[in-house]
Amino acid sequence: MKCPKCGSTELSVLDSRAIQKSNGIRRRRECLACGSRFTTYEYVSLGQVLVIKRDGNREEFNREKLIRSIQAPCVKRPVARKLIEETAESIEKQILGLGEAEVSSSAIGEMVMTQLLSMDKVAYIRYASIYREFKDVTEFRDEIDSLEEFHTTVSGITGKK
Repeated sequence: MKCPKCGSTELSVLDSRAIQKSNGIRRRRECLACGSRFTTYEYVSLGQVLVIKRDGNREEFNREKLIRSIQAPCVKRPVARKLIEETAESIEKQILGLGEAEVSSSAIGEMVMTQLLSMDKVAYIRYASIYREFKDVTEFRDEIDSLEEFHTTVSGITGKK
């Protein structure tokens, strides 16, 4: 661990707390060289789970990569960073719950899309356009139409608009 300000490795931990609803720890640290204070987050790694990519390659599961893939379609949308992190944690737990050593990237993509659908419809469409590789406007329109049909059906069942 290095100080983000000066690069020194001489650090002290001021405070450690378990992160609620998570398998992580939040630590408040201080650099002994420059006095700078910063916060770090530590999580149990799912490094033992391999993600099978579309091209057949395998790579270790990366929580930060998952967060970035959820965060990208949420740019300039009213979606809190905390909700994105909670969503990533939920997906991570689903992956662990599978009990498999390998999981396909398409399965993870579907998990992300399911979560985004309930979070923000625009973010969902943005993610779907890349994940499903939309080729033209017609594919966007079809996805939006199916979203509207879904919303109308759910509204009719629940009585909510």
